[in-house]
Amino acid sequence: MKGAAVGAAALTAGTGPWAAAASAAESVADRSADRPADPSDELRLWYTAPAADWEREALPIGSGALGAMIFGTLASERLQFNEKTLWTGGPGARGGYDFGNWRDPRPDALADVQRRLDAETKLDPDTVAAELGQPRIGYGAHQTFGDLHLDVPGAPATTPADYRRSLDLRDALATVTYTHQGVAHHREFLASHPDGVLAGRLSADRPGSVTCTLRHTSPRTDFTATATGDRLTIRGQLADNGLKFEAQIRVRHVGGTLTANSDGSLTVTGADSVSFVLAAGTDYADTYPDYRGADPHAAVTATVDAAAAKDHPALRARHIRDHRTLFDRVALDIRQAAPADVPTDQLLKGYTGGTTAADRALEALFFQYGRYLLIASSRAGSLPANLQGVWNQSTTPPWSADYHVNINLQMNYWLAEAANLPETTAPYDRFVAALRAPGERTAKEMFGSRGWVVHNETNPYGFTGVHDWSTAFWFPEAAAWLTAQLYEHYRFGGSADYLRTTAYPLMKSAAEFWLDNLRTDPRDNTLVVTPSYSPEHGDFTAGAAMSQQIVHDLLTNTLEAARTLGDAPAFRKQLAGTLDRLDPGLRIGSWGQLQEWKTDLDGPTDDHRHVSHLYALHPGRQIEPGSEWADAAKVSLTARGDGGTGWSKAWKINFWARLRDGDHAHKMLSEQLRASTLPNLWDTHPPFQIDGNFGATSGVVEMLLQSQFDVIEVLPALPASWPDGSVRGLRARGGATVDVTWAAGRATRLVVTAARTRELTVRSTLLSGGQQTFRAIAGRRYVFG
Repeated sequence: MKGAAVGAAALTAGTGPWAAAASAAESVADRSADRPADPSDELRLWYTAPAADWEREALPIGSGALGAMIFGTLASERLQFNEKTLWTGGPGARGGYDFGNWRDPRPDALADVQRRLDAETKLDPDTVAAELGQPRIGYGAHQTFGDLHLDVPGAPATTPADYRRSLDLRDALATVTYTHQGVAHHREFLASHPDGVLAGRLSADRPGSVTCTLRHTSPRTDFTATATGDRLTIRGQLADNGLKFEAQIRVRHVGGTLTANSDGSLTVTGADSVSFVLAAGTDYADTYPDYRGADPHAAVTATVDAAAAKDHPALRARHIRDHRTLFDRVALDIRQAAPADVPTDQLLKGYTGGTTAADRALEALFFQYGRYLLIASSRAGSLPANLQGVWNQSTTPPWSADYHVNINLQMNYWLAEAANLPETTAPYDRFVAALRAPGERTAKEMFGSRGWVVHNETNPYGFTGVHDWSTAFWFPEAAAWLTAQLYEHYRFGGSADYLRTTAYPLMKSAAEFWLDNLRTDPRDNTLVVTPSYSPEHGDFTAGAAMSQQIVHDLLTNTLEAARTLGDAPAFRKQLAGTLDRLDPGLRIGSWGQLQEWKTDLDGPTDDHRHVSHLYALHPGRQIEPGSEWADAAKVSLTARGDGGTGWSKAWKINFWARLRDGDHAHKMLSEQLRASTLPNLWDTHPPFQIDGNFGATSGVVEMLLQSQFDVIEVLPALPASWPDGSVRGLRARGGATVDVTWAAGRATRLVVTAARTRELTVRSTLLSGGQQTFRAIAGRRYVFG
């Protein structure tokens, strides 16, 4: 049924197929009646002992640009901290830097590989890497800034019985509490985005009981630490590339005395409380080709002084308001109940696969933890979340803690739109835009074409070329995939200005690259990507499924955007004509599977963790549920099995949800929790990779709400283990926020709040005929049931 426009009086009276609030001016935030309760303990990670291991046990806080890991150790509290732009490599690096572009001319290399593929059908990765790859130089790695230690003399030698270390997701506060010799001690740490600092406070319930020394250590020796007055300054230059860095810490105390020590530490003795603020920065700038800006000293000084002018309660209150503005938008109630006496590590250890209220408490916590981590590691004014978010204790972290763009960076942002955190995509947008200039050079020099390109991974210094790891070096489709998130931001938010100024220029340039680089396949005269490589699996071929699906997605998105913006008819015609000739990457093989390669090479016993050829199912939108392609995707997914590493299990949650199999999606969530989650709830590949956390949260959203086909589908993949519950605040494409209550596996109440005036279609068993289409007015709420 297509609903006609209904007047406010009719809506208020509840006539017609739906009822809605009368006033368009009603505040979206004024909805307390619709909000399920969120008991604070169900949004808290907590433990009964200090952290002994950075990766497995320490607790993360972050402001986007800054991150810290809290250990809760008694005699010497450790805050390992990071600033996201502290990177070796790039311009000025020892040994040189070439952005990954070929250092020697190779005028015929690409054409030779293409000709061989035409003749031989496939080539092994080592052969292609020998022709097209080269050793990487000057790539660099993210660096730990070091550790801030708070040495506490007289602290207990053993952990007190009442010790508790916790991370409150709703307030973004890490706390440590314990009692020693009759004195109750309290430590609190936060990372404030609005004030740009890490902050902490040590206090006790007996006056004069806080004594501590603040000092800095680092695994590098390229810095000096000095203490003057209440300020500790750490300053240096990376030995590798000369990048300047600085951190400043200022200390406040109530009672007691403060001493600046000659070894670059600060000591407070006999205080009632001690608080500190820490600011840090570098002279990195995201400007090609030099990537250098102003010396960080002035900015760091201004930031730390402004924060030090506020007392800790004021900083704390401002931080919590800022964090809750984002975090509180979404609440999930799946009838979870966290046992009051079971810490998080034991809750994880006792997880049985979702059969109890305690299991559901862990699942709901894990869902919200993904949202918390994205807020903490991706805020405006910083680089986007990397492979480890913003947390790294090493000078040689796994995979450099970089930006892998054959899925990992993209997965980091799958949850951003639908889980109601669109602001967190600002660093991603800026990062992708900054890749365009170096990517245009790589496109011109390596491919002789227009547009821009980036391959398998990149760094903050515009690395858009190649290296020589044969199974993970060639992926020119990455730029196309990166732009998909930009278009998703438009589809959810609907800003034509954003589309025109931010998304479309990058999409159009990426499309121009493929208009120049698609080749006619002599096997059937379709247009294919060649050479193409299904990530980390098999041989090089022409027209691998994932390559074709990504390019199809890009050209489809770009054509839609070009029509929306009224771009040149000739360009639109070229896009449409290319899509007509493009091999779509969808082909059913001999055992009913969706083929990974254009030739039927898939094996039914292959359980490789990458299931890249299902891109068209998720995050793409080529495959609709119930289609023959969906059936074939299910065959492939079943054959690959439920194993894999953390991020691949997370992707499978999303796949099964898109196939409308909520029970199997939930099984993958339980597999991730049981086998790929650390005691601090970080995802492990192994080692730790944050994309699995983000992908799992995305998967839960996909179980509850989908809109990829411009229809708001309510509870499309609800698992049997969540028969009753509610969710508030999920977003749908087209500009709507959705709240759902359900019982016995069926929706009982649905609230749609429109952000834009436009026609919306909602699909739910709650609705007569299963679907309603109506014209929604921006700011109004439409209540069903």
